Amino acid sequence: MDYDLIVVGGGAGGIAAARAGVHRGARTLLVQDGPIGGDCTFTGCVPSKALIEAAARGASFADAMGAARRSIQSIAATETDEVFRCEGVEVLHGWAEFRAPATIDVDGRRFTGRRYVIATGAGPAIPSVEGLSDVDVLTNENVFALDARPASLAVIGGGAIGCELAQAFRRLGAQVTVVEALDRLLPHGEAEASAVVAELFEAEGIAVRTGAAVTKFEARERRGAARLHLADGETVAVDRVLVAVGRRAVTDGLGLEAAGIETGDRGFIRTDATLRTTARHSYAVGDIAGTVQLTHAAYEMGRIAAGNALSRLSRRRFDPSFIPSVTYTTPEVARVGITEAEAAGRNGRVAYLPMTEVDRAVVAGETRASSSS
Repeated sequence: MDYDLIVVGGGAGGIAAARAGVHRGARTLLVQDGPIGGDCTFTGCVPSKALIEAAARGASFADAMGAARRSIQSIAATETDEVFRCEGVEVLHGWAEFRAPATIDVDGRRFTGRRYVIATGAGPAIPSVEGLSDVDVLTNENVFALDARPASLAVIGGGAIGCELAQAFRRLGAQVTVVEALDRLLPHGEAEASAVVAELFEAEGIAVRTGAAVTKFEARERRGAARLHLADGETVAVDRVLVAVGRRAVTDGLGLEAAGIETGDRGFIRTDATLRTTARHSYAVGDIAGTVQLTHAAYEMGRIAAGNALSRLSRRRFDPSFIPSVTYTTPEVARVGITEAEAAGRNGRVAYLPMTEVDRAVVAGETRASSSS
């Protein structure tokens, strides 16, 4: 075998797996199609949080985008090929394709590995709606490349990404409309938190359309401009459209069938609790595993998977039950564990602590709560 461990994908999960492999004394190869760092560094956590912070400070659009790009450069400088090679990780850039369970092809070069960790991540899902393919849409992958602020923006999807960017763009001066097909913003969290965010959005001038499905997109003359037709007959005309309705698995061209690796719901790789795939010698971590799509979760998954792959004894399990997540709106919405609705019937006890009883919130003057609480 050429390597003890081959990691395919250089985002948070792949980085963690490669480092864990070297820590265990394994000959480790990290294969990445593009620069190391993945979504978090280039199109996710880093630029989005920099943009949000700049917008909250009242920065201009140009300054806010500049801050986002500088943050990418700063973080990327700590994740270069040289950094990882100094740590003992061999780095190879190119697209990996399985030719057999233990063999991959990277741009015409063949390599064999005793164990594999797949961490190719996920990309923005684009819904199949009439006319959308005719619109030059924005996603998290290209929104930070904008040179000019759109006068108006429609955000399709009221989840974490949609809500964060909607508020940031509103604070940067754009007229923003959020369209969410389900009956509330942040539909997978607590209903009370959704109500707080919705009220704050209304106060800031963000138009929110929940329980609203877009039935048709009509491209307009200006690049990226569109008219949205909603199921209730309403139309919304905007200069740009940002799609944030979920994520799709990045598995195209990986040759998973040749490796005996099966995919499940929405194309994500099937794994067991130890993160092993249906192929005995391969593991999958991060967004591609389709469990918890968070950077810190991916990093922990990478560590666990590499440890399990390289040890005959350790079979650590990844438990997503108590992983914290935060939506970086103002106010921020944090969560650990199950929701109140999910706890129904489990003999749970619900405690409610209003922000008016939290000293930090009182001294900061941030005690706002939903009128429904």
